[in-house]
Amino acid sequence: MQETHISSVNRKCEIMYNRIYSKIYKQIKKYDTIVIARHVGADPDALGSSIGLKDIILNTFPNKKVYVIGHPASKFKYLGILDKFNEEMLNNSLLIVTDTPDKKRVDGVDASRFSSSIKIDHHPFIEKFCDIEWINDSATSASEMILELVRNSKLKLNKEAAEKLYIGLVADSNRFLFYYTTPKTFELVSWLIKKTNIDITKLYEKLYLRPIKEIKFQGYIESHLEITESGVASIKLTDEILHEYSADPGSAGNMINNLNYIEEVLVWAVFSEDKMNNTIRGSIRSRGPIVNETATLFGGGGHIYASGVRLKDFEEVDALIEKLNEVCEEYIQENQ
Repeated sequence: MQETHISSVNRKCEIMYNRIYSKIYKQIKKYDTIVIARHVGADPDALGSSIGLKDIILNTFPNKKVYVIGHPASKFKYLGILDKFNEEMLNNSLLIVTDTPDKKRVDGVDASRFSSSIKIDHHPFIEKFCDIEWINDSATSASEMILELVRNSKLKLNKEAAEKLYIGLVADSNRFLFYYTTPKTFELVSWLIKKTNIDITKLYEKLYLRPIKEIKFQGYIESHLEITESGVASIKLTDEILHEYSADPGSAGNMINNLNYIEEVLVWAVFSEDKMNNTIRGSIRSRGPIVNETATLFGGGGHIYASGVRLKDFEEVDALIEKLNEVCEEYIQENQ
């Protein structure tokens, strides 16, 4: 009886997903002009999913006009060139937003100004701001979702897109180490490699090759971590420190995954001063305690074990660290 129930649930999920694949494909096919956007502070998944999707659409429909917009990230320029937004892009066009849960985090455009809009995102739901929304917070990445869409629709994958999607998926899953890596993830990656024969060794070089100044900066971060008795590790990177190591706030936050697997640490966070935008960028990770609820209290959000915030000053940073410490204390008590 239980097996029959599970089979019925799986069948309903399959039908639901087939409908969303079909809806998204039909909208892509319908519009001659398509604009693709992602979240501010771009990372490899945001760029890989958006630029990869552009390659896929043009490979399927060569005569369409497809643009990927947003502020460039020099660290990830190997993923492709971005387009500069102009008002003509709003003329009877479709907007696709990848890897972005809420309207305020979309980089460079207002979704409401387009004729139609689609959201493809793997973060927990925050708000609806697109006409069609496909959200799967059990996926490793938006790149995995794009790959799933291609495999289940008439969109055509090419090698260039496959490389970008692989990098995005690997980066957001931390080389398949994170908890939301599933059998489906490996099935899709296996299909991608068989279909396009990409050289994953060279892709890892692109993703992980770093200049010596960045290695020294990583050494500074590791040497100056502050760790509470309850296992919260944190570092505050002022504008002066970032300038000393020729680093920007975004690249500093991207180093957070290098702090995995420190025995004494349950939760770790990097806070970088962003003078240009008058804010403090925070990236938070966890090996057990749920952190996205705490991030939400401070205007941020994300996955249960990986979240981000933007704070007004370092006093607010201290308050967040204190709250994370309380979360760790509760987690330790519950799991003793």
